[in-house]
Amino acid sequence: MLPIRMRRTLVLALALAPCVFAQSNPVPALEEAGFQKIFDGQSLKNWDFDPDFWRSESGVIVGETRADHQPKHNIFCIWKGGSPADFELKLRYRLTGETGNSGIQYRSVELPDVGKWVLKGYQADIDGRQQYTGQLYEERGRGFLALRGQISYVPPGKKAGSIGSTGGDDLKAAIKENDWNDLHIIARGNTLIHIINGRVMSVVIDDDAANRKMEGKIGIQLHVTKAAMKMEVRNIRLKTF
Repeated sequence: MLPIRMRRTLVLALALAPCVFAQSNPVPALEEAGFQKIFDGQSLKNWDFDPDFWRSESGVIVGETRADHQPKHNIFCIWKGGSPADFELKLRYRLTGETGNSGIQYRSVELPDVGKWVLKGYQADIDGRQQYTGQLYEERGRGFLALRGQISYVPPGKKAGSIGSTGGDDLKAAIKENDWNDLHIIARGNTLIHIINGRVMSVVIDDDAANRKMEGKIGIQLHVTKAAMKMEVRNIRLKTF
């Protein structure tokens, strides 16, 4: 039998699954409240980044590479305005380039010994082929914690295991290629939820206290690839608890 705390957090995760939006459910969409913008749409104040790859343009944070102009390792545009613990993060992103690879990092720590603008921690994965988009990957850590469509549990000192599902191929169909998508990340206690365009993509309940992080930096990733890619992010807003 699952631990009591885990059962409670699983109930929270399942409450966000697509089934709650059945026509028979009278609960209306939640009105957004309590969020603060962390990108002013013009400057990159409070963001730390490599200017060779990142810029602000027309209200958008843009990270861009070429086949012949790649970072030495995966780098991030890092928000320096805090290290949120329990929070909700909402933003719009557009990734172009078939082999593009990016993601939104959170509850992360910087690794200056590896290189500048390098982060370790949870990531809402995003890729151009929609193979990984929506999953929860721990950059420079425990790796895959939940693939798209999985509800996973991470026991203390052990690998993550799937305990349920939020959907199948219908989740991939909900993601817009080379177009703007809405990403919503919820981090409350040891429960982490990724939502894209209103669909729950993955859920992780992390009881691995020795390896998890309960607070940390937020960042936007540029992954080393063999071809050109562009990652654009706008309307970034944060709500902390």
